[in-house]
Amino acid sequence: MPALPTDTPTLTGDLVELRPVTAPDVVRLHALMRDPEVGRLTGSVHDDAETTGDPWTVEQLQEVYARWADDTDRVVWAVVDLGTGQVAGEAVLLDHDPDNASIGFRIWLGGARDRGLGTEATRLAVGHAFDVLGLHRVELEVYAFNPRARRVYEKVGFVLEGTKREALRYADRWVDCHVMGMLAQDWRRRRDRGSPAPGTTPPRPAR
Repeated sequence: MPALPTDTPTLTGDLVELRPVTAPDVVRLHALMRDPEVGRLTGSVHDDAETTGDPWTVEQLQEVYARWADDTDRVVWAVVDLGTGQVAGEAVLLDHDPDNASIGFRIWLGGARDRGLGTEATRLAVGHAFDVLGLHRVELEVYAFNPRARRVYEKVGFVLEGTKREALRYADRWVDCHVMGMLAQDWRRRRDRGSPAPGTTPPRPAR
């Protein structure tokens, strides 16, 4: 399979929009990264003291996102909360393996949890990987101390495939890392049997 296109598409759902990261977005993302939960749950820091610092400057982040925009092995989106119009985090398809038609996925949100934004953003990104890019497999990793994220991934259709035992050292203890994956046929099966389509949320039950 060829390299990924460098033109990042905009994907719009009911709750969120995934769009290319702009320079003003980086300022917002930098602020969101100060959320202690973002650093801890993504494994970017290794103790509580590190969650209060700034591992990146805005200028450094702008250089990173500018470089990513030209990469052919990843697709990087800002996750926009359509309810507020504010950027809430990022979603990324990364580490594209063209020979095996596979790709990785990661997402983080700051201060916008428990509203279904992560679920819909994940569906949008995964739907793009399978339905547009024609990939065969999407995989991700989630730490054992983040069961909320694991439930989101399971809701979308990811399956637990294995555990990397004690893969992260955090606050002087070891944390397991769960490996989850989804195949194109899994995605199509869920879609065809009436599971919520990418970019949609299920209707609320009548009262």
